[in-house]
Amino acid sequence: MKRRIILSTESGADLPKDLVEKHQIQVVPMHVIMEGKDYLDGKLSVEEVFDFYNLTKTIPSTAATNVHEYQDLFTNIRLKFPESIIIHIGYTSKASASFQSAVIAAEDFDDLFLIDTLNVTGGLGAVVMYAAHLLEEEPEIGPEHLIEKIESIVPKTRLAFLPGSLDFLKAGGRVSNIAYIGGALLKIKPCIELKEGKLVSTRKYRGKMDIVAEKLMRDYLAEYNIDRKQLYLIYSIGLDEQIKKRLEEIAKDTGFKNVRWMQAGAMISTHAGPGGFGIAGIEL
Repeated sequence: MKRRIILSTESGADLPKDLVEKHQIQVVPMHVIMEGKDYLDGKLSVEEVFDFYNLTKTIPSTAATNVHEYQDLFTNIRLKFPESIIIHIGYTSKASASFQSAVIAAEDFDDLFLIDTLNVTGGLGAVVMYAAHLLEEEPEIGPEHLIEKIESIVPKTRLAFLPGSLDFLKAGGRVSNIAYIGGALLKIKPCIELKEGKLVSTRKYRGKMDIVAEKLMRDYLAEYNIDRKQLYLIYSIGLDEQIKKRLEEIAKDTGFKNVRWMQAGAMISTHAGPGGFGIAGIEL
């Protein structure tokens, strides 16, 4: 009998609940810290993060998933799905200690494989969903072949996003080359991309979000030959519905068969702020 392959990832993949349930993806939470209190990402609403900021003018911090949490995750998968093979598709090791914790936890388990996607939010989610769709289309695929295929698309997965607030981005301290003060004064919105797993400011846009979000999308689609089967659009609470509608139209007009919106969860929103927009896909 073929052994079942189970996929796991972190809450920082921002996968919508219906996709998690449909593909039985096992998700381990990352952490948001507010006033010294630790909250699990996924259990804490994004509204609470922004309310906390509005009230205190303090931006929460975030923390990685720890070794014990991965041990619990992998143990629970084995209890739920005995004899399973686990493939953990992880948050970039270059911006969080989470992946290293998973590596340590994995030492106690057999038939457990780890993949560092060098990506976050919709980029990480795109890799997980690529794996889930492969399992659906090829139920007989073996773990080695599946891992090979997932690893082959990791360097082709492209994420670009515009943070809603430079305050949040600066406080997160994850972007190495961000010029904060000039941006805030000149109403410049930096485009953040993942380069070799690190968050880097690659270009700057000036103007209101409706104009710059469309400009980012057109630049992204011109730069990357994204597979038209699937596109992921990411938003943090506060992004105008009209902007979302327009971006979806552009995606459909440029030949995307499936367009999926993903809402940034509490952990990602703590870095991106309200009203942010991102785009993720896999290059051919």
